[in-house]
Amino acid sequence: MTRPAFVLHDHRVPRPHHDLRLEEGGVLRSWAVPRGLPTEVGHPRLAIAVPDHDLDHLTYSDDTKHIADTGWWELLDRDERRTVFVLHGRAGAVQYALVATGRGLLLSRTKEQPSPRTDRS
Repeated sequence: MTRPAFVLHDHRVPRPHHDLRLEEGGVLRSWAVPRGLPTEVGHPRLAIAVPDHDLDHLTYSDDTKHIADTGWWELLDRDERRTVFVLHGRAGAVQYALVATGRGLLLSRTKEQPSPRTDRS
C-alpha cells in the first residue's frame, strides 16, 4: 500500500509564506500558511485553503518556490470541523490539527505527539 505524500513549499511570491499540500483523491489538497507551520502547542497559524494542485507539485520547485519538507502523511481523525493528521517528514513526525473556526481555518500543533518509536516512516 502506498502512503499518501505531502510537500511543504517555501514560497516567496507574492510575499513569503508556506504552502502545505496533502495528497488525497488523486490531487494535492492545498493551504497557504502565511507564517509557516506552527512549531509550538498553543500558537496556531492561519491556513487559507487554495485550489487543489496536480501531483507533479510533489517535486516542483522554481526561482520563487522550493521544497522545505516532504514525506508522507497519516490521517488520524476527521469530522466536518477538524482534521487531525501526522506529517512524517525529513526531521521526523509531527501531529497537527486543521480546524474550521467559522471565520477561517487554523493549523495547530497538537499536545499529543507521536513518539519517535512509533514513527512508521
